[in-house]
Amino acid sequence: MNEPVRPLRIGVLGASRIAESAIVGPARELGHRLVAVAARDRDRAAGFADKYGVERVHDTYDDVIADPDVDVIYNPLANALHGPWNLAAVRAGKPVLSEKPFARNESEAREVAAEARAAGVPVLEGFHYVFHPLMARTAELLDAGAIGTVRHIEVVMAMPSPAATDPRWSYDLAGGALMDLGCYSLHVSRVLGRWCGGPPEIIGGTAALRDPQVDESCVLDLGYPNGAQCRHAVSMVAGEFVFSLQIVGDEGSLYLHDYLAPNRDDRLTIVSSRDGTVQVERLGTRSTYTYQLEAFADAVRNGTELPIDLDDAVENMRYLDDAYRSIGLHPR
Repeated sequence: MNEPVRPLRIGVLGASRIAESAIVGPARELGHRLVAVAARDRDRAAGFADKYGVERVHDTYDDVIADPDVDVIYNPLANALHGPWNLAAVRAGKPVLSEKPFARNESEAREVAAEARAAGVPVLEGFHYVFHPLMARTAELLDAGAIGTVRHIEVVMAMPSPAATDPRWSYDLAGGALMDLGCYSLHVSRVLGRWCGGPPEIIGGTAALRDPQVDESCVLDLGYPNGAQCRHAVSMVAGEFVFSLQIVGDEGSLYLHDYLAPNRDDRLTIVSSRDGTVQVERLGTRSTYTYQLEAFADAVRNGTELPIDLDDAVENMRYLDDAYRSIGLHPR
């Protein structure tokens, strides 16, 4: 008779808004335990623990990392705190599921990655969309040549404006639309390089600024080795949430209505210019975050290879740094 699989015991850094969908719900669905939490304000951490059933509240992030009952760390802190606290967890030998972006910049990402490799500690940057069947089906169609040769890609990452006090508007906390949303559009454009002759190159871009160093929206243009073009439209001041991806080939197109959150809209529209057909497939509304935590737990327990790794995290930060330079701003 097989032994029951012991649940992961998760320590949470901070009491962030994203945690409910990104870790609380998936942990509950998969049977993992939320063992500990700390926040800058202990009362806030206590409220979080009470609301979500976290077993204990600590005074500091260090206490969460040092807790012997914590197996893995979930880090959803402000962008500027991802790198330092990912590093602290790695140095304690604790695997990390980190919210994106992985660090403040490429240099910081390289430091975390080097220590994680040396310690043999699993660290995953939370590009949760790659774990959903929607992306697997997209890859299958592209592999099969369903739309011919890819010629153009359009990524829209838009959301209503956060509050003025939100850390996403702070340069010191590594804020900006590119950091918060553009990290996704750059990542998916890199993933799609597999069908475009290789990785893209940033050609240029423009931005609207909240202050002299923080972008509230931007447009980026990228080019691929096969001549395909990619445009990113990124905004943290839009009227609604839109996370769409369109891939246009010389024989049709694929449209992912919400590639980032298919739990809201799991449609994939396939248009063929060969026969004029339009098909709509639904790939399931199970959360991308649940798929992600499932894969992360398997990597922690069994050493199973993940579809994105530390090299990917460093490379995405390199693209983010280059993207900021392309719009005339400093990397974070």
